[in-house]
Amino acid sequence: MEKPGVYPWTRGIYPEMYGTRLWTMRQYAGFGSAEESNARYRYLLSQGTTGLSVAFDLPTQIGLDPDHPLAAGEVGRVGVSVASLADMRRLFQGIRLDQVSTSMTINSTAAILLAYYVLVAREQGADRRKLSGTVQNDILKEYIARGTYIFPPRAAMRIITDLFAWASTEMPEWNTISISGYHIREAGSTAEQEVAFTFANAIAYIEAAVAAGMSVDSFAPRLSFFFNAHSDFLTEIAKFRAARRLYARLMRERFGAKDDRSCMLRFHTQTAGSTLTAQQPDVNLVRTAIEAMAAVLGGTQSLHTNSKDEALGLPTEDSARLALRTQQIIAYETGVTNTADPVGGSYYIEELTGRIEAAALDYIRQIDEMGGALQAIEAGFIQAEIQSAAYQHQRVVESGERVIVGVNRFQTSERENVPVFRINPEIERAQVHAVQALRAQRDDVTWKQRLSELDSAARCGENLMPRIVAAAEASATVGEISDALRAVFGEYRETA
Repeated sequence: MEKPGVYPWTRGIYPEMYGTRLWTMRQYAGFGSAEESNARYRYLLSQGTTGLSVAFDLPTQIGLDPDHPLAAGEVGRVGVSVASLADMRRLFQGIRLDQVSTSMTINSTAAILLAYYVLVAREQGADRRKLSGTVQNDILKEYIARGTYIFPPRAAMRIITDLFAWASTEMPEWNTISISGYHIREAGSTAEQEVAFTFANAIAYIEAAVAAGMSVDSFAPRLSFFFNAHSDFLTEIAKFRAARRLYARLMRERFGAKDDRSCMLRFHTQTAGSTLTAQQPDVNLVRTAIEAMAAVLGGTQSLHTNSKDEALGLPTEDSARLALRTQQIIAYETGVTNTADPVGGSYYIEELTGRIEAAALDYIRQIDEMGGALQAIEAGFIQAEIQSAAYQHQRVVESGERVIVGVNRFQTSERENVPVFRINPEIERAQVHAVQALRAQRDDVTWKQRLSELDSAARCGENLMPRIVAAAEASATVGEISDALRAVFGEYRETA
């Protein structure tokens, strides 16, 4: 059996894995205003979090400013509202960006939010070439499973490849995409589908970048992935091992990657939000601990553990701390970090690893025959496969064949009094006022010129990132930069 740290890295991408360096403990957080989220980040850092992970609200994700009519009622609700460079500045007030790794869960507007981040880092005196972190920037899974898209797929792919090309020289330590299976799994896919559809999307991104003139080894070392840790413990461990091996083979055999770093599957894991229950929420602590252990035994590079109250609302400070403590107990008290791939050699794990890899590869071949992920998405194939799997899962839960503790068995009549975090409605009014005040105070001549230059770049095929950064520096908002691109690319409308 192969050793850890060697191709195809089934047993882990490093020889000693966590024996020399633990995974990054990256707790996902963001809500309300930039000031409130900043306070939560400072708290998490004080409690031992080793990386930040930013959740943005829905208007920010779909390119709307807080005062847009469609943003009403959503500002700051499922994440932090960031509409401008000023908001990003407040979000990271007192946090040195060259001393922390930051992951931003943002897709359609990823280029804009990254521009703000880079500008804040520059204001702090940081060298952007040394910044470390990730933008999710994975638009294909939005059409499949999530829905926070703006532009048609092919225009969105251009923005992504422009970001790849720009960051390869400007931000060489930054992960330019986190190709996500997490949301595919949350939408109801199986473990095999999660791996297959994630890698089908990755193939599409890689092919687009190569078609744009980039060599695979110039950008592939900065590709990262985002997977779900679900509740089927052994399946999840095997899934991560299978994914690592399959990816290595795809990169070397299909794309001819010569740099080992291009073939190493580096991924972040989050425990499964869809397994959390509003009934008996304290039981979610057990679910999360088991799922986190599966991610660690599977060899993840960073990890977020969900809080027990997330089926009810955003996590409270106490529950977020307890979720972090779950990771710390696994890291420092269980002994699983003492050896790489502790489950390697188990007959069942090895057989299951091979089975998941084969099933995922079969799906990839089907998608290849359709012309690739874009065509499979446009045909509705991937969406239909996920919907079918989700339906089958619901059927076995409703029949009682699959037990969900506290939901279809082992219920209790007692009502648990769980504190629920609530967003202050005044935050939306404050954000609306702030963005309107920004527009009144900025240099309109420079602002208009920068947006006009962005429009020209979008029409002529020039790399968009320098123009987005320039517009962001001139206090253009998320909505305004998105609107400038909408004027050229249009908006995507899903067909039935």
